[in-house]
Amino acid sequence: MTYCVAMRLADGLVFVADSRTNAGVDNISTFRKLFTFGNGRDHALVLLSAGNLATTQSIVELLRRRINEAEENLMTLPSMYDEAAYIGKLMREIIDRDTHNQQSQGVDLSCNLLLGGQIRGEAPRLFQIYPQGNFIEASIETPYFQIGEFKYGKPILDRIVQYDTPLETALKCGLISMDSTIKSNLTVDLPLDILIYETNSFSVSRTRQISADDEEFLQLRKGWGEGIKKLFNELPQCSL
Repeated sequence: MTYCVAMRLADGLVFVADSRTNAGVDNISTFRKLFTFGNGRDHALVLLSAGNLATTQSIVELLRRRINEAEENLMTLPSMYDEAAYIGKLMREIIDRDTHNQQSQGVDLSCNLLLGGQIRGEAPRLFQIYPQGNFIEASIETPYFQIGEFKYGKPILDRIVQYDTPLETALKCGLISMDSTIKSNLTVDLPLDILIYETNSFSVSRTRQISADDEEFLQLRKGWGEGIKKLFNELPQCSL
């Protein structure tokens, strides 16, 4: 399983993804689920993935290959809407191909993707792409999307994240959302990949990986846990 969250905010975009993949309690691996595509001039894209690993790896490989080989590719499309439609079509083709070739053998080949970024001439945009290839776009009223094991990390996002939330504050909220999920679900775990995209920067280089010994994350985790306990103890009792 996995957990990824992406936010479209007034100042840009924020992405957080874990890296655990498992096919049973004794088959646990680490695979990257955050991928970047950009040319530093007019296209900057970030893709988060959850679902069948073979499907998502095929999608990423073909997207990268087509940038160098195909006339129509991620770096030539004119809008983020076109990017989402292009990736959704490719996803559907891969799932249909592998199902037709009887490679699935009862395995769920579907995946879900979050695509965020900016193309020069329009504001940053964020899409959630479904296994069927269709997609929806984040809005001012709904500024974030989650995929994977999202239920444990949703409450804090609902309480904190708004369209005008500063990028660093949103990242902190995303990390706490991730830590809450890790605490409650063994199929989600470190290391984490995080990325902040600032509007009109056309750079996807503001990223890093958070490992199990990351001091900043450990302090955030400790402060959040102790803060919840302190606040809970200060709440008034309910009478019967």
